[in-house]
Order: sequence, then C-alpha cells, then structure tokens
Amino acid sequence: MLQRSKYAAIAVFLSAAIMMLLATTFTGSAVKTAESELRLPVYNTADFTPVWREGDGNTHTISPFRFTDQSGNSFGSDELNGKIYVVDFFFTSCPGLCPILTANLGSVQKAFKDDPNVMLVSFSVTPETDSSSVLKKYADSHSIIYDKWRLLTGSRKEIYTLARQSYFADEDLGLQLNENDFLHTENILLIDSHQRIRGLYKGTLKLEIEKLVREIGVLEKEN
Repeated sequence: MLQRSKYAAIAVFLSAAIMMLLATTFTGSAVKTAESELRLPVYNTADFTPVWREGDGNTHTISPFRFTDQSGNSFGSDELNGKIYVVDFFFTSCPGLCPILTANLGSVQKAFKDDPNVMLVSFSVTPETDSSSVLKKYADSHSIIYDKWRLLTGSRKEIYTLARQSYFADEDLGLQLNENDFLHTENILLIDSHQRIRGLYKGTLKLEIEKLVREIGVLEKEN
C-alpha cells in the first residue's frame, strides 16, 4: 500500500512537471510570436478607426506642404521624405497646455537626438503672431535642437487646412470649421516614412509620451 502511494506521488509529480514544461514552451512561443508581429495600425479617417491590414480601404496620406521654420528657412514635406516624424499644434503665447506639451516632446527629442530618421514638427496655430523670430526665441528657451525639431509658421489658412484635412487634428469632429475657428489640441500624431498616420497620443500625459517613444521604435523596425 505504501509502495503504491509512493508510485502515485511520483506520477503526480512527473505529470505536473510535464505540464509546467509545456506551459512554459507554449507561453514562450506566444510571447515570441507577439513580439515578432508587433505593429501599428494605419489611421485613414478623422474618427481614428484603426486599419490593421494593407488594402482595407483607401490609404490616407499627408498632403504636401511647405512653410517657414524658426530660422526663417523654407521647410516642408520634401525634407520629411523617408523619415518618421511626430506632429503637434501649439502657439508660443499659450499659458496652459502648450508648455506641458513642449516639455513632454522634449523627452522625445532627447530619446532620438542622435537618430537621423526621426524628427519632430510643431505647427503654430497663431502664425500671424508667431513669426520666425518669435519661434526662434521660443525654441531657444525650450532647448529645441534645430536639426531635430522644426517649428513652423506661414499662412493660417494653409496650416489650418493641413491640420484638419491631413492630420485630422481638430477634436470638434463633424463640425464645419474654417481658419477663423481656433484650432487647439493636445493630441500628438505619429507619421511614418510613407506619410501615413500611425499613432495618436495625448501629449500632456507622460504615459502617452512613453508609449509614443516605444511605438517610434516599432516603426523603425518596420522600415
């Protein structure tokens, strides 16, 4: 009787060991598969419905643009060809969200400071007051690196049209708006090297910024 109990205990032990080994093997495979397939959706519409497979509907891309940067130089989509870039909309006299947004983007700049494939682009939503010299002063006060992060000004109508129609930047979804309706959003967008929107983040939240940094890494592996 004692011997039978001993064999039963051994059988239970071996069965448990085998189950643990199988569980570890399958779990490891699942993690590896998940990591190898990690990717970001494409956003083609203003409601930011994620599209996970190529060819699911018309692919939305950012329209060509050209504005003036903080050093008074011409800068546009041609200079961003083949690059991953982060976009936000701000104004230098903003007392509330913009300083937080800019500070958080500073951590993105730091993370990719030595990576030539990643840039940041900030569009002024009050370009009539944010001249190049005003943007330069703002850039200097926030330690913005010129070759890494461009602040853009230009035609208000062109900026607002680009923001609303290309970047889906306005949070008043469904309303008919024009350049006289003020645009202000804390959203940050991630654009891939093919000019497609690949991510949307709340720029005032640190956790969202950390997610953004991780997902830039995902896009770099995709490229």
